[in-house]
Order: sequence, then structure tokens, then C-alpha cells
Amino acid sequence: MKPSMDRYVSTISLYREDSDSSPEGTATRNSSKSRSYKRLSQLLNTFLEDKMVEFGRQVRQVKAGHRCALKGLLRSEGGWMTIPQGIPNCPPGLEYLTSIDQLLVHQKVELLEAFTGFETANKYTVKNTLGQKVYWAVEDTDCCTRNCCGPARPFDMKVLDFYQNEVLHFNRPLRCQSCCFPCCLQELEVSAPPGNVIGTVEQNWSIFTPQFSIKDTSGNTVLRIEGPFCTFSICGDVEFKVVTNDGNQVGKISKQWSGIAREMFTDADHFGINFPMDLDVRVKATLLGALFLIDYMFFEKKGNAEQDRPGML
Repeated sequence: MKPSMDRYVSTISLYREDSDSSPEGTATRNSSKSRSYKRLSQLLNTFLEDKMVEFGRQVRQVKAGHRCALKGLLRSEGGWMTIPQGIPNCPPGLEYLTSIDQLLVHQKVELLEAFTGFETANKYTVKNTLGQKVYWAVEDTDCCTRNCCGPARPFDMKVLDFYQNEVLHFNRPLRCQSCCFPCCLQELEVSAPPGNVIGTVEQNWSIFTPQFSIKDTSGNTVLRIEGPFCTFSICGDVEFKVVTNDGNQVGKISKQWSGIAREMFTDADHFGINFPMDLDVRVKATLLGALFLIDYMFFEKKGNAEQDRPGML
């Protein structure tokens, strides 16, 4: 029980009474003063300890409030999207996708790569239609793999949220890219959280146009992607249709024209992706993975050399 101020005051009064009372003997008076002083010291120590504990608790509360306010300020100043709350049966970090039907993906320009052709790890900013940041994607590969394998390189890609938590993980194994090898086509695995596979993107064999299947965890095809015969980006967008199994278009992945200088001297591309608002967030995340796979297959340069080609030849 915490000592009250009344007990503290009464002990001081007792000490004063003992000091002012008539002497009945030096030993008795000294003994009484000693007891009162000892009790007063104990109460003062306890009182100060309790006050320090309370002060420390208040300081921690203020710091926590400042941290929350600072995070909110950083999110606001940095233009990050606010995460929706109370979304049931949703992998952590994918709550953003529940209220989104379009994403914009911008690749960061790397000056070293632009001037020397030395391949660096790709970095992307994923935004909503309001320009607010949703995710930050970073390629995780070694220097040798990037510069020896070029656009065909295998890679792991980490997708991070505002708090730097890895909410999505894309894995692309080493595969052949030509239509001459139908048994070893491109594939990308999507995990959320990392280690928990939620879908895959698989290339379908074709000669004239790129074809992909979006599959769920059971291996069932939920959507398909159909690309154009020509993936040249000449002053216009290149569109890949997202269709259902019966051929109805429900969205698209588009490589957006980003200006003559950016297109000629860098491989830092701009993409957009549309899908139904009510589409399962796991399928939305898998479509985002398909966007990155398409970028590497058709729009990533090897050094400073373009790799545009007709069909899948």
C-alpha cells in the first residue's frame, strides 16, 4: 500500500512532539527520536520511490504517444496509404489490397546502370491511384547472377510495407524463356507471409503471344494473362489482358510509355495493373507478381541492349 501524505505529516508531527516534550531521561528521549527519524526516513524513501515509478510510467506514455504521432507524421509526409483495419481472413500486410482496384508500379532509375550498363538490383515503388505508396519492392540477387544471366536471371523479391515488414515474397527460379523449350517455361511463386505460398504464375507454351496462368494454392487456374504479339514500346502502352477461364476480360497489366529519354537510356519502367475490387487479395498479390515477371521477361535490358522481339521467339 502506498503511503499517504497524512501518514507522512503525522510522522513529522510525532517527531516534533518528541523533540519538544519535557525530558524524562536522556536515553528515553534519544530512543524516541531515533524511532521517529527511522520511520520518517522509511516513509520518505517509499514516497520518493513511488513518485519515481509514477514519473517513469508517465514518461513512457509520452514517448509512446510521440512515437505514434511521429509514425503518423512520417506516413502523412511520405505519402503512404493508411492500412485498412478489421479485415478477416487476410494475410498480414495484404489489407491494403482489399480497397484497391488499380496499382501503379514505378521502377527506380539507377544512374550506375544507366551510364555503365552494370546491372544493379531492381527497386520498385508500388502506389495506389492517389499516388500514395502501398509497398516497396526490392530484388534480392547477387552481382554475378544479375550480370551473367541478365533478364533471364532467377531472383527473390521482397515486398515491404511502411514499417519495413516483408509482407510478400516472390521467387523466380531459373527457367528457359524460348518457345523452343515447352517443358521448362517461366514460373513465379508468391508467398504471404514469406514461406506461406498463396499462388503461382506459370507461363503457358505459345509461339505468337505470351500466355500465363494465375493459379491458387491448389493448382487451379483462376485467371489467365494474354499478351500482345509485339511487345515493342514505341510511344505507347503495351497491354497484357487479364481474363477469366471463359475469356472475359476483367483487368489488364500495362507497360506505360514513360518518355523517350527514360525509355532509351534506362530500363526503369512504369507499369499499371487493374483488377476487380472484390477479387481475392491473394489473387491480387499473385497478379502483382505476374507484373514483375512480365517486366523481367519483356522489358528488362541486358546491359544497355534492348531485348524486344516478336511473339515468343
